[in-house]
Amino acid sequence: MKTFMRFGTGSTAVTTAALVLLLSGCAAQQPLAQVPDRLKPGRDETLSMIVPAKGVQIYECRAKKDQSGYEWAFVAPEADLYGPHAKPIGHHYAGPQWESDDGSRILGSVKARADAPAANAIPWLLLSAKSTGPQGAFSQVTSVQRVNTAGGVAPAIGCTQSAAGQSARVDYTADYYFFTRK
Repeated sequence: MKTFMRFGTGSTAVTTAALVLLLSGCAAQQPLAQVPDRLKPGRDETLSMIVPAKGVQIYECRAKKDQSGYEWAFVAPEADLYGPHAKPIGHHYAGPQWESDDGSRILGSVKARADAPAANAIPWLLLSAKSTGPQGAFSQVTSVQRVNTAGGVAPAIGCTQSAAGQSARVDYTADYYFFTRK
């Protein structure tokens, strides 16, 4: 069971409003990544916040489906999400899910992917998102782009029959662009 620390005190509505305003400020201060057309959200969506993340991509050494050997299989992400001044504001984990410290949470589903421009970086993604938690900073998010990735790719070596079942945690960073309906 995952346990997350909650920050802040007072009314959830006040905390949520403050968090949304702070995160909106991040979006206005950072240059936007140039993404391929297939990674662009719908015309009825607008960028609401940019959320940097730092964590790991978790892989497990498993037998290939065709039984021809072994490979590192993606299991889940595990990352902290940051707001202004590098202050932690939430977490990203299996699902994939993003959860704000205010309790709001979204579940993503991959719609499109593109190779990252940087070598040895996980792909850029466009995901549809739906709210799975209470109202808050993330509850109105309808799409997520994962861009500006660095690291996170599966290890190139070390997955053999003797290593089956072992996991690898590979450091990565990314920016998550959260979009809402206009």
